[in-house]
Amino acid sequence: MAATAETAGLQAKNILVFGATGLIGKEILAALIDAKSKFNRIAIFTSLSTATNKAATIEKIKAEGINVIVGDIKNEKDVLAAYQDIDTVISAVGRDVIADQIPLIKLADQTPSVKWFFPSEYGTDIEYGPSSAHERPHQQKLKVRAALREASSLSYTYVVTGPFADLYVTLGTAGPRGGSFDVKNKTANLLGDGNGRISLTVMADVGKLVVAALLHPTQSRNRALKVNSYTTTPSEILAEFERQTGGEKWNNNVTYTPLDELRELEKQAWETSSPAATVFTLRRIWTEGGTLYEKRNNADIGEPEMETLRDTVGRIIRKQLA
Repeated sequence: MAATAETAGLQAKNILVFGATGLIGKEILAALIDAKSKFNRIAIFTSLSTATNKAATIEKIKAEGINVIVGDIKNEKDVLAAYQDIDTVISAVGRDVIADQIPLIKLADQTPSVKWFFPSEYGTDIEYGPSSAHERPHQQKLKVRAALREASSLSYTYVVTGPFADLYVTLGTAGPRGGSFDVKNKTANLLGDGNGRISLTVMADVGKLVVAALLHPTQSRNRALKVNSYTTTPSEILAEFERQTGGEKWNNNVTYTPLDELRELEKQAWETSSPAATVFTLRRIWTEGGTLYEKRNNADIGEPEMETLRDTVGRIIRKQLA
């Protein structure tokens, strides 16, 4: 069983980040840089290929006073060397390498200085209900959680954000029936009946929430923090797009994908090994209400300031029109 906050020490001072140049890792690192005066040392672990291919990004990171460690995430010696004097590990590795965190956890558990591990969660709560254990996209994350619970000297925090607002409130990645908002053509596809509530988190806010969790260890350790930027509905999102694009209704260009159709699209995607299969499963879970939690934990970690739906839609409009 993982150590309690009391036995593990209560402060994150020396932090190591895996996946710091990825989609969500860069947002976490940006928030850590903004708060770097509150920590002694911030380091990132990156591969030689990333250090080479993203050389300009790495130089900017170094210029912020961040320690860059180059190594092989699958090389035990490289990881153990990176862990020296680190007390907190934050992982933001991508979905395709989620299971690679299991050996990272085992090595952290063997390292006396490492006391706190944030696995790559930042999405749907994979233990939301009894059916969650059977969802295909959840399987590797469930194994990671099991490894953390088996650790003898590590505390953990799962930062559960629900879907990323930046990706949900956009053109869509699952085709014309998978939910989308197209500013140029003023067309939208709403999932379900459009009135189902969904909890969303802006990617930049994920970073703020991780930092807030670090600064509130007693409230954060050994639990799943269910946090978000805001809760809304597809219809409310559409109304905000309409308001910010001149006030005209998009009604003639709005379609709906009912849950039954979404489930069928999901089934077909898995049967044909479509790259969109995971996206359809997640969007079906969200549309079923799988991101609506009994209690939102933002207040437990200091209620950091979050972006609003209005701000998100305005940003997406500018991006699409650009």
